[in-house]
Amino acid sequence: MGAHGVKAVFFDLDNTLVDTAAAGRRAIEEVLPLSPPGPAAAVISVLQSKHHYGEGEARVICDKVQAKLLKECHDPAKMCITDLRISHWEEAIQETIGGEVNRNLAAECYFLWKTTRLQHLTLAEDTRGMLTELRKRVRLLLLTNGDKQTQREKIEACACQPYFDAIVVGGEQKEEKPAPSIFHYCCDLLGVQPAECVMVGDSLDTDIQGGLNAGLKATVWLNKAMTTPVDTSPVPHYIISSVLDLPAVLQKMEHKINANLGTDHMASSNE
Repeated sequence: MGAHGVKAVFFDLDNTLVDTAAAGRRAIEEVLPLSPPGPAAAVISVLQSKHHYGEGEARVICDKVQAKLLKECHDPAKMCITDLRISHWEEAIQETIGGEVNRNLAAECYFLWKTTRLQHLTLAEDTRGMLTELRKRVRLLLLTNGDKQTQREKIEACACQPYFDAIVVGGEQKEEKPAPSIFHYCCDLLGVQPAECVMVGDSLDTDIQGGLNAGLKATVWLNKAMTTPVDTSPVPHYIISSVLDLPAVLQKMEHKINANLGTDHMASSNE
């Protein structure tokens, strides 16, 4: 990129660089008998073989946990993420089976689910290749919201550290995306200005709104479905269906910048 162009790209992690949703589904959803063994199969197997629950009961417990995860609101000041998620399993087991609260069984199920989910979190080879090539031209930063322990475990699991100049986890900062402060902190880390940075992410509310709030040069919304609502708000500068489309967007931006510089130079010469 030229001196007047993009100097840094910020990437979201979950469902942008790694398919966390798919890993979570594989860790909790019903697994068909012919499918490769996954986290749900592991949990169901333990509930059946070790704790003598029926398969139907085991699946209901997993479904209830999935519903609780989707509605989860975590306040780290009140409870650590591990305790919260063990309580999801605790409640799901009690709601399904009744009787006494079984904290040990809940913890066993949670750690089994968590371990297997992390095993399914991978940074795809083509994504790694794209990041490697991009980093030859611009600085790269990973900017993710969420509980610090959970996010650091994901980062470790998908081994993405070598591809970034810096990694910032929202749960370790005073404010998370979409607050401008965390974006400006990222800029300071890399020694760049907001107007020299691009934010790439799948969330309109945190990634795109945050990039706009912070005055970044551009925001790029990853919309895998490419079914954009008519009243999309906030409005991203660019929309892509795959993170692999990003280099083409950056190239388009560079051409636009160079064209504008050429126009300005001609206007200056004619004055």
